Amino acid sequence: MIAGSFLQLLSQQWPFVLLIVAILYLSRNYFNRGLNRYPGPILAHFTDWFRFYKVWLRHPEQWHIKLHEKYGDVVRLGPNALSFGNPNAIKAIYGLGKGFTKSDFYPVQMATARGQPLPTLFSTQSEYFHSQLKRSVNSAFSMSAQMQYEPLFDSTNEVFLDQTDERFASTGEVCNFYRWLQFYTFDVIGDMVYSKRHGFLESNTDVDNIVRDNARLFDYAALIGQIPILDKLWKKNPIRLWAAKHGIGEATFGVARFAKARLAERHPSNQTFSKENFAWEQTKDTPPDLLSHFIQAKFERPNFFNDQLVTTMCVSMAFAGSEPAAVSISGVFASLLRHPKCMEKLMEELDEKARVGHFQDNRRGIVTWAESQDLPYLDACINEAFRIHPAPGLPFERVVPPEGVEISGRLVKGGTIVGCNAWVIHRRKDVFGDDVETYRPERWLVDETKDRDQELARIRRMKNTQMQFGMGPRVCLGKHIGLMEMYKLIPSVLRRFELQLEDSSKTPRFWNGWFVRPVDFRVKLQKRELVQPLLV
Repeated sequence: MIAGSFLQLLSQQWPFVLLIVAILYLSRNYFNRGLNRYPGPILAHFTDWFRFYKVWLRHPEQWHIKLHEKYGDVVRLGPNALSFGNPNAIKAIYGLGKGFTKSDFYPVQMATARGQPLPTLFSTQSEYFHSQLKRSVNSAFSMSAQMQYEPLFDSTNEVFLDQTDERFASTGEVCNFYRWLQFYTFDVIGDMVYSKRHGFLESNTDVDNIVRDNARLFDYAALIGQIPILDKLWKKNPIRLWAAKHGIGEATFGVARFAKARLAERHPSNQTFSKENFAWEQTKDTPPDLLSHFIQAKFERPNFFNDQLVTTMCVSMAFAGSEPAAVSISGVFASLLRHPKCMEKLMEELDEKARVGHFQDNRRGIVTWAESQDLPYLDACINEAFRIHPAPGLPFERVVPPEGVEISGRLVKGGTIVGCNAWVIHRRKDVFGDDVETYRPERWLVDETKDRDQELARIRRMKNTQMQFGMGPRVCLGKHIGLMEMYKLIPSVLRRFELQLEDSSKTPRFWNGWFVRPVDFRVKLQKRELVQPLLV
């Protein structure tokens, strides 16, 4: 009787009831964990759909910059999300042993196989899993290890230079330079992981649609990661995962297909990875590729590292090791092309070094890592491009530990999502100077008219503030691969070619799909005579 009367009342007054529920829900969001005391857009206090919309517009990094300019060091981005713009927050949030974990933004980027999630170093939220996995493979990614792989970089660099000459410089055809650099970074990763390039550069095609699939994954992750529950309702809903577990409807990315094909070449099918059946012999002049390191990790740490992790590491290398590097390399070239005086100064450095015999290779123009380390203006140009155009364009989200933490003088309650966006941090005037919107490599050089120790301290502070590879124990494992690519390829290209922006590309345009990639970055290339050493 009472229940019937209640249901009748509810049916008659449902608009009013719905309004009350909405008010309670929005009030709960507004006052959540006391975050109502932090400034920010009014809609961001009530719903994550507002930041979802801003990411959907594909320029959230510019939105974040403007928010911090308007509201200060701490901005509320959502009912449970704070963005910190003060560099002092970096150590508190990303420092070793601080107790922060990655937010639900990261599992959205997690691939699945047979309906099971495949956590990687980047996507896992488990600090234990991350530390164990990193411990298993860390030695293969050190800078000293990358020095062993330098011949592989040189091999791919030579292909890149020759194909650039044949396809663009010799024909006058305009080059979609960002796409061309994507092809380069994928081929580098293929060579390092499998001792076999994907074949992008030789064919000038998107092999197995790997580049397309990568872009789609990051675009999806950037948007859906703002409201991660959407991923569990869509790509990772229980019905879809159950179907995938039984072989129904799970699509395979091109990069995963490529990985499986390379693994099949190197190992008999339907068997676990074993040293006895490992169908590959290392040559004396070639270091073990990363696949070899991953398989070795399985035998060194059998209680943790299994066959699935071998495959996962191979696939994740292509996902995470290509797009950020291509963005960063293109950022350097684009900055130089839009600032001719900086380009001229860098070319003077390269040519002067060539005249005094600094470079060993005066036929192909390939620059070694050691040679690149004695090019101070090149280093300044790269650091300034990192500063003004870091590859990641969203905050590195972390969850405050249960006991709460003081960040930049503010006590933030446990469970709050916090983070810093590199695009905001890299524009701190108190760290980088008043002209933060200007590409000025000279800020990374010692001003000889000032106190040298103070200048070195200033530059050291700038470097310690940069976040293009992340921060703390979760810093990008492939950092040294990206640096090796940049410091070797950029001067090699400039020694061989003259670059000129197409008119349509002179005004920069970007698309933020987690990584802020350029739109319509088109370049004309002309062959350039290599400057030779002067005879003594």
